[in-house]
Amino acid sequence: MLGVLAGFFVVWCIILVGWFVGRRRILGDNARPVLSGLTFFVASPALLFETLSKARLQEVFAEPLLVTAAAAITTAAIFFALARLWLKRALPESLMSAMSASLANSANLGIPIAVYVLGDASYVAPLLIFQLAFFTPTFLMILDSSTSTHRTTALGFFLMILRNPMIVGSGLGLLVAGTGFQVPALVMEPIHLIGGAAIPAMLIAFGMSLNGTRPLQASAGRRVDTLLASGFKLVVQPALAYVFARFALGMDGHALFAVVVTSALPTAQNVFVAASRYQTGLTVAKDTVLITTVVAVPAMIGVALLLA
Repeated sequence: MLGVLAGFFVVWCIILVGWFVGRRRILGDNARPVLSGLTFFVASPALLFETLSKARLQEVFAEPLLVTAAAAITTAAIFFALARLWLKRALPESLMSAMSASLANSANLGIPIAVYVLGDASYVAPLLIFQLAFFTPTFLMILDSSTSTHRTTALGFFLMILRNPMIVGSGLGLLVAGTGFQVPALVMEPIHLIGGAAIPAMLIAFGMSLNGTRPLQASAGRRVDTLLASGFKLVVQPALAYVFARFALGMDGHALFAVVVTSALPTAQNVFVAASRYQTGLTVAKDTVLITTVVAVPAMIGVALLLA
């Protein structure tokens, strides 16, 4: 338990450094997008490649992937039903709100939490692969079909998945792990060094993003939607993950703790990007990202205390 809390302490220290740097504008106005771009396109794919190239495939494509999928899909389905039948929202807005309630920040916060709290970046791989390769494209395809302004073919979505650098890094790492190929040390060393930049850059950028965040200031009649979506993301989804993992699959110990913690990650920031693209659910997406981002680490500490 002390090791888990120590991991959260390390994460929060780096986040606070990022908050201070952003508040004082030490790195300038464009530092956060630059750091985010560095982690997304360069450092994170390198880290995922190195980590997954040494992983056991039966541990990646096994119970954690099933739990991740079951918890996310069930959370999204329940929230979508509430939005449509109780809150009486339009179909595109209901879809976007369900996305806000179930799509986790598996990269910017998930990877550091996996490394420092769970002890291995491979713990977040099932969540990352499920979301990037299936969950997010499914949402976007349904949103495409329910709006008249954007249309994307199935081939377009497939190419979008293949162009995602994290999917490429993960896929190549899994290919190396599956074939047993030994990457030469001379090649692996620069990959290791580049991947080492991912976690501090992610957390510093994350801390910088917390400056000036004021959720629920302009709720536009969507305060109930936002609070419900935040509750579903931080409470309902990890609770469903626990029930499914513990009672359906018989998981326990560190494996159970890992799937519950990764399910309690905050709403992914690219949900707001999707809301902006489709011009629906903007308020709920923005405020849910902000609320869950601020509350996520304390919520995961609560999970650690409950499962200790």
